[in-house]
Amino acid sequence: MTTETAQQDRFPWQRFIHPRFWPTWIGLGILRLLSLLPFNIQLSIGRQLGRLARYLLPRRVHIARTNIRLCFPDLSAEQQQQLLKKHFEAIGMGIFETSLSWWGSDDELKSRVRVDGLEHIKQARESGKGILMVTGHFSMMELTGHMLGLHNPTGALYRPMKNPLSDLLLLRARQRRLGPLLTRDNTRTMTRCLRRGQAIFYAYDQNYGLDHALFIPFFGVPAATITATSRFAAMGKATVIAYFPRRQADGTYVITVHPPLEGFGAGNDEQDTRRLNTLLEQAIVEAPEQYFWIHRRFKTRPAGEPAVY
Repeated sequence: MTTETAQQDRFPWQRFIHPRFWPTWIGLGILRLLSLLPFNIQLSIGRQLGRLARYLLPRRVHIARTNIRLCFPDLSAEQQQQLLKKHFEAIGMGIFETSLSWWGSDDELKSRVRVDGLEHIKQARESGKGILMVTGHFSMMELTGHMLGLHNPTGALYRPMKNPLSDLLLLRARQRRLGPLLTRDNTRTMTRCLRRGQAIFYAYDQNYGLDHALFIPFFGVPAATITATSRFAAMGKATVIAYFPRRQADGTYVITVHPPLEGFGAGNDEQDTRRLNTLLEQAIVEAPEQYFWIHRRFKTRPAGEPAVY
């Protein structure tokens, strides 16, 4: 590495010496130290952090409680409360699942994560077409994305974080195992990548308003669901494959890769989004606490319906 290159590589970090970034550095240092502990102990610590977060983050608790009430109306109030508690424990464990993704060895990941359905990815790659790997937001997203990347080189779309230091750290961590990394508005490059036969991760289940979205039932509740997935598949001439992760009771993980979605992106956006929401629902009910209920999934409401949050 030349001196100039080394200086350029160091430069992004110089602006993060300011004291306002010290809490981020301290938190990262503590996380790195804790990552040296046996992983089951890390998960136990994560559960405790999640329980603490339930008292420190009332706004997020309110959002998650509302989502659970809307999506699981058949559960009793006590059962909904128990699901809420388990959800925050899962969020806490997700911190250490991210650290395992960042600092764990590939051999350790392979010993903890089983992938069912890899043959679907292999067959799609043999066809020469690009692959749009679609999923939802679960607490172990970083870990499962890393694991799938070991089996199949894959890029990803991402949304920059508000904290510039956290954003840079996360970007650097992802760059070590994923590529290319594209911001969500860089759709032209994404389309070119798909047409060149590359694979791209894409999570489709967040609320971005009504631009390019349809109200599609999600657990029976109208949810503004983006149709961009269909558009990307069509423009990139890509095969669409859904996958979903699940943490098991023993601290291991299963990633289920589904067969390609035949006819996806052929012009019926409503059918496409319904298929995706149905697959997501089926994955969630297997371990509902592991989904990201802290997101305002129903922020956008149909005309005339009241806000839910």
